[in-house]
Amino acid sequence: MVTIENKIVAITGAGRGIGRATAIHLAARGARLVLGARSEAEIAAVAGEIGAAGGEAVYRAIDVTRRADLDALVNLACERFGRLDVIVNNAGIGPLSRFDALKVDDWDAMIDVNLKGALYGIAASLPVFSRQDSGHVINVVSTAGIKIVPTMGVYAATKNALRTATEALRQEANQNLRVTEISPGFIDTTFADATVTDPDIRAAILKRKEELAISPDAIARAIAFAIEQPSDVEIGSIVVRPTAQD
Repeated sequence: MVTIENKIVAITGAGRGIGRATAIHLAARGARLVLGARSEAEIAAVAGEIGAAGGEAVYRAIDVTRRADLDALVNLACERFGRLDVIVNNAGIGPLSRFDALKVDDWDAMIDVNLKGALYGIAASLPVFSRQDSGHVINVVSTAGIKIVPTMGVYAATKNALRTATEALRQEANQNLRVTEISPGFIDTTFADATVTDPDIRAAILKRKEELAISPDAIARAIAFAIEQPSDVEIGSIVVRPTAQD
């Protein structure tokens, strides 16, 4: 295994949930973190927690729907640490609804954050990875794109679009660029509270979360596993879900 120690890792959506868990886990393994999220207070708190434990993290408030913000996050990594080894495109939203609810603004928002936000992260990091002749793109997708269910149509579509883009990037990449997609199942985060506006759908998700959700630490460990492989080993896809999930 390759050590994670001193790897420079940028994470979007790092203020809570999977992003926060990943940042804390990788920092404990010796990585140096570059954190991005919309809430500066949240990422400042995560960076503070990492610092208090003896780790190192810098942060910047970003909106992944703005390409310039992803450029700024990658530039922060290069300015502070001299390079970027890994980008984890994790930011995502899921205002779920039936199609006939016609919440088109929510559809647009999911496309902008879940798909375009990750593409902007790829666009920002690829020139750095090319210059270094090394790098690792990790895109957080979803099992919602594996098993399609009502109310998740547009959300799953954005995640499957990203899954397709990830595989194309993997095939285009040379031997010094690794590409990984991680598909989380039902994870114990504030996802429903923060992004699901329909009260009935939110209640159903919260009930389901109580029944079977697993810790976001499980995804953090999967991301660490992909990073720590030898340089000639690429983990293309990992699905992590509760054993009780259908």
